[in-house]
Amino acid sequence: MSVSSIGNTPPTTAGSPATSGAGTALGTGDFLKLLVAELKNQDPMNPASGTEFLAQTAQFTSVEKLTQMAQQYSSLIASQQATEATGLIGRTVGYTDANGSPAQGIVSGISLVASGPVLKVGTIDVPLTSVSSVTG
Repeated sequence: MSVSSIGNTPPTTAGSPATSGAGTALGTGDFLKLLVAELKNQDPMNPASGTEFLAQTAQFTSVEKLTQMAQQYSSLIASQQATEATGLIGRTVGYTDANGSPAQGIVSGISLVASGPVLKVGTIDVPLTSVSSVTG
């Protein structure tokens, strides 16, 4: 079976991509292309059984659902961290500064960035992950 034409196409962005060990992304469109290529190139005298296709479809569905769950879990964690950071406004936090020294100050605000919530302590931006204690 020759699927060289599929190997030369870039991964699609349809659906949620899954990454392989080689670092290439395979999405829903890629899976469907592989399935069609398999159907086109199968031996007509010895076709794949319906059970094989059912197993492949079930596997694909499982991967899609796991990917969706992982994305929802990431969103939940981000929301939880934002709520936690908001609860620190007006409280005194102890943290490790950029030099690795312990410091403390009162949280006056927060900002949400891709890496997670950042607390405004005085004139310093402190990542939530750097906070070691909370008082007040």
